[in-house]
Amino acid sequence: MLNTGLIIGLLLIGLLVGYLVRRHKHRQELLAVQEQARGIIAQAKTKTQQRVAKLNAEAQRDTLAYQQSVKDELTEQKNDIAVREQRRQQREQLLGQMSVRLDDQTAMLDERSQSNRDQRQAIHGLRDDAADLRTTRDETLADRAGMDDAAAKDHVLQNTELALKRDRDIEIKALNDNAVANAEKWAKDVVLSATESGPQDLPKEHMEHTVTVPNGEIRSKIIGRDGQHIRLLETLTGTDLIFVPDDNTTLFISTHDPIRREVARLALTNLVASRRISANQIETQVENAQRDVNHSLWETGEQTVSLLHVGWMHPDLMKLIGRLKYRTSYGQNVLLHSIEVAQLTGAMAARLGYNTRLARRAGLLHDIGKAIDHEVEGTHVEIGTEFAQKYGEDDVVINAIAAHHGDVEKTSPLADLVAAADAVSGARPGARSESVEDYINRLRALEKIANDQEGVAESYAIQAGRELRIIVKPKELDDKAAANLTQEVAQQIEATLTYPGKIKVTTIRKSTAVEYVGDEKKKAKKKKKKKAASAS
Repeated sequence: MLNTGLIIGLLLIGLLVGYLVRRHKHRQELLAVQEQARGIIAQAKTKTQQRVAKLNAEAQRDTLAYQQSVKDELTEQKNDIAVREQRRQQREQLLGQMSVRLDDQTAMLDERSQSNRDQRQAIHGLRDDAADLRTTRDETLADRAGMDDAAAKDHVLQNTELALKRDRDIEIKALNDNAVANAEKWAKDVVLSATESGPQDLPKEHMEHTVTVPNGEIRSKIIGRDGQHIRLLETLTGTDLIFVPDDNTTLFISTHDPIRREVARLALTNLVASRRISANQIETQVENAQRDVNHSLWETGEQTVSLLHVGWMHPDLMKLIGRLKYRTSYGQNVLLHSIEVAQLTGAMAARLGYNTRLARRAGLLHDIGKAIDHEVEGTHVEIGTEFAQKYGEDDVVINAIAAHHGDVEKTSPLADLVAAADAVSGARPGARSESVEDYINRLRALEKIANDQEGVAESYAIQAGRELRIIVKPKELDDKAAANLTQEVAQQIEATLTYPGKIKVTTIRKSTAVEYVGDEKKKAKKKKKKKAASAS
């Protein structure tokens, strides 16, 4: 128990001593912190005083600068006000001077007005005197001439009319003579100028007749089992599909209709690209190709009409224009040819002062019949004229279409311009890609049909094969036989040859008797006969 109390007492003494030591330590730390705080406060006060002093100095400097700027601005405003006041005084002086001048001018105008009134009165008096003198003169002339005023006027008018008519006839004759003398040169200048400035050189588009098949697998799919697929394609497109014997990867599309050929080519191209070839896929691709080609026809026609600025045109006509893209004549694309003719006609019409829009429209539509001449009976001129009338084209355009090959009489200058532009476009170098060999063979075939007939002396294919002239032997064939020969030759050409457009067959039967006078051979024979007679 004694030890326990001692321990407790020692613990209490230790706690008391620890407490006193810690309290003393805390007091020392507190004093150090307070001393440090007082240093910080003093340092902050010093910095604050320095900043306040700096701010006061800056504020004083800004105040002085602002005061100076205000003084400068006030000075500038005072100077501006002084200048404006000076200008105002000058304007008042000018207004005063102008007022004085206006008063002077008003007084002068009043004087001139009075003078004009006096002069006007004097003029009226002179006019009255002149009218009296004119009346007296007319009465005196009528008495001496023995005719009244109306008869004298008629006489003067008749003489003047005769003189003017004579001068007019002389002037018209001179103009006609000058026009006839210079017509050919002027026409050449117009055509050359139109050729240089009118047509744009558009790129030629080659119409493909074949489709390339990449490998034998695709070729087998196109043919199908027992030829089912290829027969279906031929039925749907209306074409004949033939693989080239020497090249199994080339499929040839045979048809007389270029639109069907394009539908078949597009459908086959899409089938080859998709590599999925079945009956349903073939029908789908053919329908898509027909839709795309029909849309392309209308779109091409619209672009052409917009390019040439010919005004509004019926959608069916624009579709026919689009069909010309797939039509060729002697190797020349008919759409490009029509655009070129329209541009040439417009350029010549502008040079001559005619309606250029109507001229381009006539040039564009002149071969519109070629779009469907393989489907409709008749020549492309007759078909084009019929469609132009159907869709309400201008009479000038209709006549230009009907007369551009000379089938009917031209009724307007634009028809002559269209015919000239058509000839220039077709005859220019490079326009038609027909080979020389094919051209010569076609002409020889025409001449051979005529030469094989009995009674034919000779024949000539002229105008690039558009006309065949036959000269018959007049002693062997009479007029009726010549007419029958012409009809037979035309029928044979139509049955055996493939030809574009229309061919004119002309038979000429002419009997000519010729005798020469003064032939040296005859004279020598006569001399020999005389010598022989004298010798005998």
